[in-house]
Amino acid sequence: MSTPPTSGIDLFADEVLLDPYPVYAELREQGSVVHLRKNDVYALTRYEAVRRALADWESFSSASIGFNPMANEALTGTSLASDPPVHTQLRATLSENLSPRALRGLKGRIEAKADTLVAELVEKGTFEAIDALARAFPLEVVADLIGFTGHVRENMLRWGQAAMQVIGPMNQRTAESFPVAGELYNWCSRVRATDLTEGSVGRGIFEAEARGAVPPGTAGHIIHQYLGAGVDTTVAAIGNIVALFGSHPDQLALIRRDPSLVPAAFNEVLRFWAPVHAWGRRATEDIDIDGAVIPAGAQIAILFGAGNRDARHYENPDAFLVERNPVDHLSFGYGPHGCAGQGLARLEAHAVIEALSRRVERLVVGPEVRVPSNITRSIEKLPVLEVIAA
Repeated sequence: MSTPPTSGIDLFADEVLLDPYPVYAELREQGSVVHLRKNDVYALTRYEAVRRALADWESFSSASIGFNPMANEALTGTSLASDPPVHTQLRATLSENLSPRALRGLKGRIEAKADTLVAELVEKGTFEAIDALARAFPLEVVADLIGFTGHVRENMLRWGQAAMQVIGPMNQRTAESFPVAGELYNWCSRVRATDLTEGSVGRGIFEAEARGAVPPGTAGHIIHQYLGAGVDTTVAAIGNIVALFGSHPDQLALIRRDPSLVPAAFNEVLRFWAPVHAWGRRATEDIDIDGAVIPAGAQIAILFGAGNRDARHYENPDAFLVERNPVDHLSFGYGPHGCAGQGLARLEAHAVIEALSRRVERLVVGPEVRVPSNITRSIEKLPVLEVIAA
């Protein structure tokens, strides 16, 4: 047994957040777990170490998913930041509305929305892909699903971004985002069934609370997760789809020839560019990772993107190959806390990929613009300069 290797890398420095992959490669070479002195976290860097941590909720507790105490305190009582058995009960209602059966009725509507939107953008010929597609589409889908109206609908993007940002360490980004995340938290603590449209999933969560399926007063927490955890990540994933297809026209051509590759393509998008940069856990005991010990009580940083590019697990991991179909990628998590909304995210992303591959022969994109963000790694601006229609 030994202490893990250490590094002076700042996981949340601007340059690392903008392009973390060279740093991930450096950390992976040091070991499966590396102590980052500047952040005082133990970073999990290799595929097997990340997957093990995600599966082992007893040793790797979700009571500390954030990298500052204020965020962890605010998230107490949510399924994101709880362990079984509490997590199991809270998660059941969240998952019930996001199961394949529950989502089946939405599939046709989501596909039609995506096709209409992509057709309009192709007709225009040039557009800004993040605002016009990556943000517009999931915001509308989630708003309709949960039953958001009025000012809530208008604030979804800024609330969703802030909810992810505050999970980071107490840096300037986090401090500036807390008041905005507080708006979302306050609204979720006061929301009532009548604030949401009739027949929506949001109303259904309140009905579950009324029949005792979840503890009293937790419906708002569950709705918080749909917006807090589900919007910004999906926006990132759809932006990545457009950017990667623009820079890899040969891969888009493969999907055009074989539309059955759509699910595999989305898996590869998620593996290649993980929407979530880092996620926290707390060690409940001394944990042995490949002979190096994480001490009990330590804060852990799970690096999904580092695990997804581990050559010990994926051959030629730095290549974007839609035929790879990495069904075991780490970007949706794994184990009890695997992303509850992944079914909805897949529906949305598959619909966008299908519409693009059907209507577009080639996308000519300009340089992507990124801004540093603590938790979600996404593109801020992506000009589509030309669309060669199918």
